[in-house]
Amino acid sequence: MEIDYAKLKKGGFMRQIQAGKFSLRLRVVGGQLTAENLLKIQEVAARYGKGYVHLTSRQGVEIPFIDVKDIDAVTASLAEAGLQPGACGPRVRTVTACQGSSICPSGLIETSKLAEELDARYFGKEFPHKFKIGITGCKNNCLKAEENDFGIKGGVLPEWKNETCTLCGLCAAVCPVKAITEKDGAMVLDKSACVYCGKCVKSCPTDAWTGRRGYILSFGGMFGNEISKGESVVPIVFDKKELFRIADATMEFYKKYGRVGERLGLTIKRIGVGTLREELKIES
Repeated sequence: MEIDYAKLKKGGFMRQIQAGKFSLRLRVVGGQLTAENLLKIQEVAARYGKGYVHLTSRQGVEIPFIDVKDIDAVTASLAEAGLQPGACGPRVRTVTACQGSSICPSGLIETSKLAEELDARYFGKEFPHKFKIGITGCKNNCLKAEENDFGIKGGVLPEWKNETCTLCGLCAAVCPVKAITEKDGAMVLDKSACVYCGKCVKSCPTDAWTGRRGYILSFGGMFGNEISKGESVVPIVFDKKELFRIADATMEFYKKYGRVGERLGLTIKRIGVGTLREELKIES
């Protein structure tokens, strides 16, 4: 039987060094699996694999030692529990995410639903190279947003109101970048230095600090053969529709300028951040 390795890899079946054996990467969106999913994975791994799974660095689950003759049966069995193969090769991979504000006390944005929306919008789309999207709920950066081609991080733009402020100075003390100072009976925020961590808002005992929660975006991160931190190109984004507009424009930029085998970060370096900003329609 002739094996179409490229087709299988596109569908999440990665060739092993053992002849006729494949490791199946599952589509795990935002790191979320149901109890039913886990039972089905156990069943498939025991029946068709070697009774174990591999957890990847991107919240994925891989089932090794799937025989080529069992691929259709494995796919059908997994579908019974709503599970699908993931994606490999030059296309958008499954979106990763931390648990975000719905569970984590540090979370500043909701992450799970956003991961599902982004995955439904982009998963499997063809590009010059692999394309990774990662979402992290706050500045703790558990999902390391800047390692992704398109990274999303929760943030807060603080706003101060003097009506309830007692000038206790706690906000200035907890600010990690010393962006808050007291001047003439007011707490002053240096917005150019602010990293949107929201610690001033959370620590204020009188609610004198409030804030607008939004998305801090990074572009062109990668952590493979070449390592590059994603660049901050746009200001903090507060509207989800604007987030999706920028994501769409980023994809179009990559399609337009990217070369085969070239990650987005290398495309940005070759073409220039200025051109990316123009394509995103972001004012400098």
